[in-house]
Parts: sequence; C-alpha cells; structure tokens
Amino acid sequence: MQSREMKGMANLSHEVQEKKTDKELYSYQKGAIDQVFEKFDSAPDDYHLLYQLPTGGGKTVIFSELVRQYLKNHNKKVLVMTHRVELCNQTSKMLTSFGVVNKVVNSTANLEDQDEYVCFVAMVETLNNRLNDDMLDISDVGLVIIDEAHYNSFNKLFKFFNNSFILGVTATPLSSNKNLPMKDNYDELIAGESIGSLIENEFLAKAEVFQYDMGLTSLEVGSNGDYTVKSSEDLYSSPAMLEKLLDAYKKHSKGKKTLIFNNGINTSIHVYHTFDAAGIPVRHLDNTATKKQRKEILNWFKETPDAVLTSVSILTTGFDEPTIDTIILNRATKSLTLYYQMIGRGSRILNNKSTFKVIDLGNNYYRFGPWGADLDWQTIFNNPNFYMDRLQDDDDIEANFRHEMSEEVRAEFPKSKEVYFDIKATYISATSNGESSKVVLERSIAQHAYICIENSEDVYDALGLAKLLAEDINNRIQTYAKCISRSTFNFLHWLKDDYKKKLNAYLRANFDTVFEDIHGYPPED
Repeated sequence: MQSREMKGMANLSHEVQEKKTDKELYSYQKGAIDQVFEKFDSAPDDYHLLYQLPTGGGKTVIFSELVRQYLKNHNKKVLVMTHRVELCNQTSKMLTSFGVVNKVVNSTANLEDQDEYVCFVAMVETLNNRLNDDMLDISDVGLVIIDEAHYNSFNKLFKFFNNSFILGVTATPLSSNKNLPMKDNYDELIAGESIGSLIENEFLAKAEVFQYDMGLTSLEVGSNGDYTVKSSEDLYSSPAMLEKLLDAYKKHSKGKKTLIFNNGINTSIHVYHTFDAAGIPVRHLDNTATKKQRKEILNWFKETPDAVLTSVSILTTGFDEPTIDTIILNRATKSLTLYYQMIGRGSRILNNKSTFKVIDLGNNYYRFGPWGADLDWQTIFNNPNFYMDRLQDDDDIEANFRHEMSEEVRAEFPKSKEVYFDIKATYISATSNGESSKVVLERSIAQHAYICIENSEDVYDALGLAKLLAEDINNRIQTYAKCISRSTFNFLHWLKDDYKKKLNAYLRANFDTVFEDIHGYPPED
C-alpha cells in the first residue's frame, strides 16, 4: 500500500505526463533519449552514464525531455545539478517549459515544501551544504543529472547517491585534472552527434579560423595544468600583443559583433581601453560585475550590431548569443574543454548565418587541431592520459613556425621573390655534413645581405634596409639558439649584436660584387 507521500508523488507525476511541451526535438535528440532510457532499463539502479554532445547541440533540451518522460513513468524524484547560478536558473526555466514543475535549491530556498516536488535543480556547492546539513531529503531520488559533468567539483557529491542512476552530460568528456579521470566516476560514455554532422545538417555554424604564430615560451603552467593568469597577463597585456590583437580584429572582423576571451581581468581591461581608444564600441565583463551590470552589458552586446565584448572566461558556459560573428581567443589554454567551450559560443545558427570567424592568438589550433575535428571521444574517455601526453608543447609547436616579415617591412623588399631563410633546415644539413654550426649564421648573413643589396642602388641604401631586419634577425637567432641548445639571455643578446655587426661589415665589403652578380653590371659610383 502506498504512503501518502508516494501517492502525492504519483499525482504530481501524472500532472507532468499531461503537460505538453512546445519544444520540437530533432531526430538525433530523440535518439539520444532512447539510448539513455535503454541503458536505464538494462543497467543497475546505481549505474553512472556519461553522455557527450557538442556545445549548441541542445543538451538541456535533451535532458529536460528525459526528465519529463522519466517522471511520467516512475514514482521517483529527479535532481539536476549545475555548477553556476545562471545555469541553475536557465535549467529550471527549460524544465518548466517542458511541463516539469521543479524547485530551485539555492541558498535562500525554503525546503519545508520539498515533499510537494518531484524535481529539484541545485547548484553543486549549495547542494553540498544542504546535504551535509541533512536539510534535503534525497531518499527517493532515482535519477541524478549532472550538467557540465567534466567539472571535478561534482565528485564530492557522488557519495550521497549510492542508489541513484547518475547521468552526466558534457560537450567534452575529459577532466582537466589528470589525477581525476572521468572514467573513474562513470561506467560508460555515449557519444552523441559530432560537430561535423551538426554543421552538415545545419544545426551549427562552421568556424573559419585565422591563426597567428605566437611566441608563448614565456608562459608558465600552474598546478591546475593550465597557463597561469600572471604569466598570461604579463604577455597579453604588453603593448605589442595589444597592437597585434587590434590589428587582427581590424583585418578580419572590423564592424562585426565580436566576443574576446582573455586569461586575466587586467588583460581584459587593457583590451577594453585599447579598443575604446581606437573608437570601437566595446565593453568589459568579468565575474566581479553585479547581476544588474552583467544584464545591462549583455543586453548592450545583444542589441549593438558592431559590439565588441572583452571577457574573462565567464561566458564560456550558459551564454547563448547567436548574433556573434567572431570569437577571438586572446589567450592560450591547455584545456581541450575550454577550447571547445570558447569557440562554441559563436557556433549558434541564426537566419542566414552559416559560418563564424575564430581568430586564434594562442596557438590553440596547433595544440588541439581544428574545432569540429572528428575526435574519438571513446578513446579519450578511456585513455585520457594517452591523449593529453600526445599534445604538442609550446617548444614543439613554435619549432614548426615559419617566421614571416611584417607587411610593412616586406614591402621594402619588392624585388625579392623570397625573403625567408630556414635556419633549422640549414642547421640539420650543415651538422649532418660534418660542418660547424657557425656556418648557419654565416649563410643567414649572406642571404640577408643579398636581399638588401637586391633592393638597393648603393651600399647606404643596403645598410638602411638592414636596420629594418631587427625582428627577422631576432627570430633567426632564437631558432639557432634552440638548435644548439643555448638560450641564456646574455648569450642571445651577444649573438644578436654580433650578427648585426657582421651583416653591416658584409654589406660594406661585398656590396659591389653582389650587386654585379645580381644585375650583370657594377653599381654606379
């Protein structure tokens, strides 16, 4: 015989089943629900299932319909966990739109009426406090859904749900902490529709990526496995990097709605002042903003066609603005999850929007590959260390860079078909032939001298062009130093000065000879 509480739950469950949602589910979303229920029916009551679906694929829609159907057929309660207040409120509204009456368990919630609800939505920290204080009855919770399940903050709550079916949902089933792999907390992964398939079927927009070769060896990695805020701010707040960011924006996204991600509040504020000084409509947003300020800024961003919003990771989850045209990664990250979250903010389709731009100023494309690549999530889930250990480090990435002169400097060498000189290849060739490594710089100096003379009428012109090669010389010296494994500051400083002196000496001693070789006649006196 059912207790009064169980009868009440049955009545509430029946009320849910009579509700009709106005949300139209796509075929892949319906397929995902079928897969989860199939596992729910066949697996043990305490099974832990992880479901993966790309950002923009509609994870909240899927698990809201799943909750509706679950409550329709089971006299058990449902608990949905999120990691942020905004997601908590958004999830509650979505569940309500599916006809699921739910109660938000926040720090101010009165739980005296909890017996009247069969579905709860709670933020992880608040829930942890309420459960430890024994203020929330979870004895009849049959299904626990964890949104953004890759966050390790949820792990401490698993002990409370030893008899519940747990469904974690995430776009990237990879923990940021190598010591806390997701396979230790979940029995199985179901991989949903791929980004490529969602793009092909016009559910997501396609990313057009503009990548810049960035020198990131000054960045330091913190205890969490990602680049530290301090080292990132030291690099990205520099005048040179701010200028590069502004130039990249003007070249690829001027007048377009743009969202910029930074690693550090100070960097974002510097970005704000840089764009504001350039007369570009821009606002700054970080986690210190009040709820009112955040709402006002996001409304401005939504309603301003050419708005630029510079932010600090706060908008990586729970933020949907389909009118975004460009995402700028003004930071580097070692987190695959963060990489996908940031780019995913621009992937929402809208009207005729089928593409969006990504400007990468952190070598992230080189590190992780293209957003939307056909990643084997099952392998990553089962062997996360194998995947992470295969990622290239910054030295390896930068070793493959081909340094190009700036457009302004290159314009001063119009007669030269090629101005690039491959230091690394020259070093490998020289050493394999038994030659001294010194010949690498000698040949580099000769090539620099050649392009200076090729574009000059006299030695004074050539010496003037040589002064424009400082950045090119610095890059060659850096590459050479890596080849010979010597990179102390004093050594590099001496090597650059010595290179410039030898280049000038070479030009003075060989100008006439090289000029005649190039043109077939001697220069005029």
